[in-house]
Amino acid sequence: MPPTSSAFAGLRQGSLHSFAAVSQFLSEGAAHEDTRLLREHLATLSGQIEQATQARRSRHEPAAIERQLALLARSAHQHQLLLTGMGSAWHALYEFGAYQRALRELRGALERWRQALAARDAVAETERFGDFERLAWRTLGEALLVMDIYVHQGAGALPAHSTAPQPRGKRLLARLRRWLAGRGL
Repeated sequence: MPPTSSAFAGLRQGSLHSFAAVSQFLSEGAAHEDTRLLREHLATLSGQIEQATQARRSRHEPAAIERQLALLARSAHQHQLLLTGMGSAWHALYEFGAYQRALRELRGALERWRQALAARDAVAETERFGDFERLAWRTLGEALLVMDIYVHQGAGALPAHSTAPQPRGKRLLARLRRWLAGRGL
């Protein structure tokens, strides 16, 4: 199901042309404090995805690509551990579960890409790389969505059963749109 937020239009239309741009977006600007650690981890993960995909596109030696993939695999594992340890307000979000599934699928695609690279099977490696790249974009999109929903719903501020109005923080995806507009993308 596609995201319903119009702020995702830039992502769907390809305004972010690289994982490095996502990493930079996550690193810049002040956002909801409850999302800081997640944003930092995602910025690192996205930067490592960029390095791995660029190494592959630059036709580096398989050993150099494998080193990038090993770093990425460690980072993805650490990120999965971070998600597991996040508070109940995060885990209560349906979208958070979808994000965790997307990250697990990304880790699986990364492992399959590593295996195809190690087997020196060019056809399988190309296919596995494509799968990995598609899942990387999906995973980052899921992450942005879950952070936006968390901030929008004020999940960290009020219990889920509260009927009091919830504070509306700066919307993460609205910031993305402003950031993209400022970059002329």
